[in-house]
Amino acid sequence: MKVEFEVNSTPNPLGRYLTWSPSPCRIRVSDPSGISGNSVTLKISSKTAGATGGSLVFRKTTSGAFSASINLTVPKSGESVPFQAAGKYPQASNRDGDVQIEAHNGTTLVGSVPVMVRIRKNANELTAEERERFLSAFAQLNAKGLGRFTDFREMHTSTSSPQAHGAAGFLPWHRIYILDLERELQEIDPSVALPYWRFDQPAPKLFKKNYLGEADPVTGAVHFDSANPLQFWTTDGVQGFMRRPRFNTNTQSANVIDETATLNLGNDYDAFIDMEGDPHGYAHTSFMGPISSVPTAARDPLFFLLHCNVDRLWAKWQRKNDRYDPDSPEAYSTSPQPINHNLTDSLWPWNGVTGSGRPPTAPGGALASSLAVSAPGPMPLVLNTLDYQGNLSNLDRFGYDYDDVEFA
Repeated sequence: MKVEFEVNSTPNPLGRYLTWSPSPCRIRVSDPSGISGNSVTLKISSKTAGATGGSLVFRKTTSGAFSASINLTVPKSGESVPFQAAGKYPQASNRDGDVQIEAHNGTTLVGSVPVMVRIRKNANELTAEERERFLSAFAQLNAKGLGRFTDFREMHTSTSSPQAHGAAGFLPWHRIYILDLERELQEIDPSVALPYWRFDQPAPKLFKKNYLGEADPVTGAVHFDSANPLQFWTTDGVQGFMRRPRFNTNTQSANVIDETATLNLGNDYDAFIDMEGDPHGYAHTSFMGPISSVPTAARDPLFFLLHCNVDRLWAKWQRKNDRYDPDSPEAYSTSPQPINHNLTDSLWPWNGVTGSGRPPTAPGGALASSLAVSAPGPMPLVLNTLDYQGNLSNLDRFGYDYDDVEFA
């Protein structure tokens, strides 16, 4: 007897990426040899490769508690049976396929499929292998200034700034922006998740030549090791950039309020959005150089790790206050907003709209898709950005989670 699995509603290996949010799975008998009746009872469980790596939990239906294993009755005919799988918080994967879903008939293994619990992690805590995969993918996306990254650079300029800053849509816009970039990285290496720079803590490993670069103390020019692929980073036709810190990157945090203070800004969105100034803005201005100014900030790779942490703080605030429902006045601003900031606005540039309050161009096209999830669609609305974990509807999950934000 043999069985086959589908993960995230697809047999494609590129769909085999899980988070803390439940993923729909299916199992079917592909070879019924040895089955005496019309069905067989199988035990579904997981096995982690090595001493560390991802771990999974399961449930039979779309509600109820998860457990380390479940028993399913699977028809001999080949008809598939649904179940759900999720990463077991906080046990994320370190590499692709380091945990597998297994089916046993008694003690006999009759089928398995490798998966990854792909989670956004603290950049300062990545393994060397995780760091190298991320840097390699990021450098390939940039391609010495000739790659797809050019679109991301052109999305974040002085012309486009009103679409993304100074109003309620600041957090939704940047949530989609970094999701788009992350999905493009995953086109290069599907095992990569965008890491975050936790700017309220020291991150001594991050600002080194083998990672995001070390600033010259006099000029601020960022230097990389000869083995670091970011050494060829090019934007606006210029190779390299400067980033002179205003704090000791080995021992100090950026000049920002801490996470607790951020999460306590208020339990409604209109209060919490003040975080656009501090800690977000102060994290940017903790350096001299391109990253300190909106028109040039996206030239620096650090920008995307900074904004990953901004999104993580929003995610933590959402979980703390149960703010996933766009119909809730506490979850998002109900007051009139500029274009691109109202709940029902479609987000530029992914909507392709130009003029009439929008910038004259819309670089990049539609939001990159994922085989693991269908949300938020190619042209998301502001309201689509809130339920990123699929807490209200599993179909709305975005396919990412953070290492310290449990599924609500």
